[in-house]
Amino acid sequence: MSEATQAEGLNPELKKHTFEAEVAQLLHLVTHSLYSNADIFVRELVSNASDACDKLRFEGTNDDSLYEDDGELKIRIAVDEAAKTITFTDNGIGMNEVDAIENLGTIAKSGTKAFLDKLSESQKQDGQLIGQFGVGFYSGFIVADTISVESRKAGEPADKGVRWVSDGTGSFTVEPITKDTRGTAITLHLKEEYSEGEDNYLDRSKIKRLVNKYSDHISLPIQMRKEIWQEDVKEDENDDTPASGEMVLTDEWETINKASALWTRSSSEIEDDEYVDFYKNISYDMDAPLTWTHNRVEGRVQYTQLLYIPKKAPVDLYTREQQHGLKLYVKRVFIMDEAEQLLPMYLRFVKGVIDSADLPLNVSRELLQESRDVKSIRDGNARRILTLLASLANSEDSDKQEKFAQFYAEFGDVIKEGLGEDAGNQERIAKLLRYATSTQDGLVTSFEDYKGRMKDGQKAIYYLTADNLAAAKNSPQLELFKKKGIEVILMTSRVDEWAMNFLTSFDETPLQNIAKGAVDLGDLQDDEEKAEAEKAQETLKPVVDKLKAALGERAKDVKVSTRLVDSPACLVVGEGELSPQMIQMLQQMGQDVPASKPTLEVNPDHPLIKKLESSEQFDDLAQVIFDQALLADGGQLDDPAAYLKRVNELLMR
Repeated sequence: MSEATQAEGLNPELKKHTFEAEVAQLLHLVTHSLYSNADIFVRELVSNASDACDKLRFEGTNDDSLYEDDGELKIRIAVDEAAKTITFTDNGIGMNEVDAIENLGTIAKSGTKAFLDKLSESQKQDGQLIGQFGVGFYSGFIVADTISVESRKAGEPADKGVRWVSDGTGSFTVEPITKDTRGTAITLHLKEEYSEGEDNYLDRSKIKRLVNKYSDHISLPIQMRKEIWQEDVKEDENDDTPASGEMVLTDEWETINKASALWTRSSSEIEDDEYVDFYKNISYDMDAPLTWTHNRVEGRVQYTQLLYIPKKAPVDLYTREQQHGLKLYVKRVFIMDEAEQLLPMYLRFVKGVIDSADLPLNVSRELLQESRDVKSIRDGNARRILTLLASLANSEDSDKQEKFAQFYAEFGDVIKEGLGEDAGNQERIAKLLRYATSTQDGLVTSFEDYKGRMKDGQKAIYYLTADNLAAAKNSPQLELFKKKGIEVILMTSRVDEWAMNFLTSFDETPLQNIAKGAVDLGDLQDDEEKAEAEKAQETLKPVVDKLKAALGERAKDVKVSTRLVDSPACLVVGEGELSPQMIQMLQQMGQDVPASKPTLEVNPDHPLIKKLESSEQFDDLAQVIFDQALLADGGQLDDPAAYLKRVNELLMR
């Protein structure tokens, strides 16, 4: 910064200073890029005022005289329509001339940061709520063409006050003033475009709304002068027409914020109705939440989390491009809505608030993506939500069990995405999943439940994916398992097959899709059955070879099945290959799907397969058997008309 010079023709004590060379560039960045939303200046100036009061509170723990017989810390906002100004006043620590030059003349330097740097390691914990001061101040130049600051440092004489003035370009002036009260008053002289029309910041109701939105939970009272309705005096006492009047300002100051953040209070002090009302306020949901969790997390990263699970899924739940996320506060100062970086995508239905003690107030979405602290918060939030859901799922309380059933009906498919997106919590997620089975229709069976019902000698958890429950229960793939009384998990969600690509075992027990690869029941299949299967392979070999020739490129292979009991045939894909349902889903999403051909397995004991050996319509019958197997597996025919023609011809013969 250049040496101070006396401003020409002005008070000889008025000194003009030039900003450091890079400050003008930084100021342009702050006012045009970092703070693209003009409303933010209210948040920043209130935040700075709160910081100044926090600093005084901290200093005052060692020196009561700094309060100067005024121990009620507060922030006041005054609007002057005639002068087109807004003034933010606090009775915090204040500044002297040196402080004003250092803290307001250099964007890259923070007065509060310097203050914290002077603290010993043992004191830093006590001063953690004191935020950084400096950059946010310059957001005022978005709406103001000139900013003037009058301040006096607590504990210094009245004549040691300072006035700092700048138009936010290349320089600023400072001069000594007499100020009877400690603290700081920042006055913004509004630009023309921000003192009228929709962007009129002289509108007191607009300022109140912004305080409620951004700073409602600042722990200090934020006050504005009270307005009352004053009726005009009627000249005629017998006049029955409605009285006219206007809103007039009084000398009374009223608090316009709640001055107490719900999440900063102990959960034992908060009634359920308060939690519900707060949820409705932040989520715009008419229904009460299903459940919530409220915790203060301490460790390397300190933050408070208040997280809600809604009762109903939003209409945009599966629109992954739609912004979701939590409200982010830093030291009770509102930073942004829908901070999606605070939750993994598969928990995007969660609503709530995170209040960090460590993140900077000027944090952006880009910085959130790169921050290690944010990753720690996101991981902590995920674990907390999954733990909350597990407590409902595993509870013996019927009300909590019903809540989990409600949750799973609305959001069960979404958390399955976490199997592929959150490897660290995969086991926690898997324990929450519920399915129907070949013996139970409702979504009530967990992998743990299934394992408890496995037959002696069963080495795998068997499952089957299908479009719906009816298709799954009637699938040819189930026939052998039904015959042997082996329970099979039935997965009927469109996300299931994708998700199961990432979950290969549960509690050290492998998961096996019965529609993929060979069926190996191990100890559940006796030697006699294995011998009969081998004999059938030899006996039916001529028919199998002829089927391969008839089907050509439609089938990867043809084999004699060991899994069929009542059906003539079924389609099987190899391990790691896409099923017909998955191929169909990907194609509907417009994705290019690599060619995949299934294997046709035929039942050697079925009359239709036996008839093939002597049939004169072998080729047509082979195509019909393949098409029926495809339909039974949930696939779609490439040429339905050709299929119908073949069936009709076979019926007429």
